[in-house]
Amino acid sequence: MTIDDYILAHIDPEPDYLHRLWRATHLHLNYPRMASGHLQGRVLRMLVAMARPRTILEIGTYTGYSALCMASALEDGGELHTIEVYDEQEDFTRPWLEQSPWADRIHFHIGDALSLLKNQEGQAQASPVLPPLFDFVFIDADKRHYTDYYRAVMPRVRLGGFILADNTLWDGHVLQNLSADSRSGKDAQTLGIMAFNDLVAADPCVERVILPLRDGLTVIRKVKENSESSL
Repeated sequence: MTIDDYILAHIDPEPDYLHRLWRATHLHLNYPRMASGHLQGRVLRMLVAMARPRTILEIGTYTGYSALCMASALEDGGELHTIEVYDEQEDFTRPWLEQSPWADRIHFHIGDALSLLKNQEGQAQASPVLPPLFDFVFIDADKRHYTDYYRAVMPRVRLGGFILADNTLWDGHVLQNLSADSRSGKDAQTLGIMAFNDLVAADPCVERVILPLRDGLTVIRKVKENSESSL
């Protein structure tokens, strides 16, 4: 038995619906590792239950596993908006969301998250399809744009609200060549994660902690309003 096996044997079991989604993801899709899975799914559910948000935004739906985990912890009247940029993912994901026990809490959007979060002038304002404010945000999309997502959602997060960002240790690649004068040899996604981590670490308007869960999960709490200069 590995330590991972031990952990999974001593936490809440994976619901049958999510287990079937996990299996279908591995059978039918490329890159199934992108799905949150049992442990991270239970962590997301627990954090939502603790924070008790009324509105959740997820950037990066993939198969919907993480969205379902978070939606399952929402209280009556709560809603989750999840955005997936790849329209070819819709045929797989939408039925799993709409046939789930939590379908009435989930709004599935296909499109570019930055476009949905900003108006034509690029100002963060209420979109016709999204609520004006969120209590809880989960970022798990294109790593090259993590800083853009952060800047876009921060004005839309309520004071005291949370932002979670996945993959912030990026398989340890964030440690590569830190002593080098140039980072030009790094791939764009690694550079995006590193820039995001630096941005969050320097933001005076939040509290933050990185959990070494799977590929790194950063938990951020907004403690004061951001000025434009802080980002």
